[in-house]
Amino acid sequence: MVVVERQGLPLGVLVTSASPAETTLVHATLSTIAVPRSGPGRPRQKPPRLIADRGYDSDPLREELAARGITLISPYRANRVERRYEDGRLLRRYHKRWIVERSIAWFGAFRRLLIRYERQTRLYLAFVQFAAALIALRRL
Repeated sequence: MVVVERQGLPLGVLVTSASPAETTLVHATLSTIAVPRSGPGRPRQKPPRLIADRGYDSDPLREELAARGITLISPYRANRVERRYEDGRLLRRYHKRWIVERSIAWFGAFRRLLIRYERQTRLYLAFVQFAAALIALRRL
């Protein structure tokens, strides 16, 4: 899982197995963000908005993130009957999701990440973090 900023630069990366649901990994992924401040103080770890796909459609997740001050922008699944958080104004921002998909495609440019040769998760995470650093250097 990867968290990117509005230009597509990776801010946080989390590598886990494929079995857990995405909604259970949101807090762990957000904890990997550490954006330094321009002045003194702790690094920022909380984005104001989180744009996610339909896999994150969960009312408890929306409420947990709202308690932390994060707005979850995610369209509802097609089979949802009750849509109490649906707001067309917020969903206009969902059209910016292509930036996230583009950033994931940048990771796909590294063959070592497409075909996972490493059995150990920490080695694969090291390659993902190295790729994120190279992507950031290319974009700056």
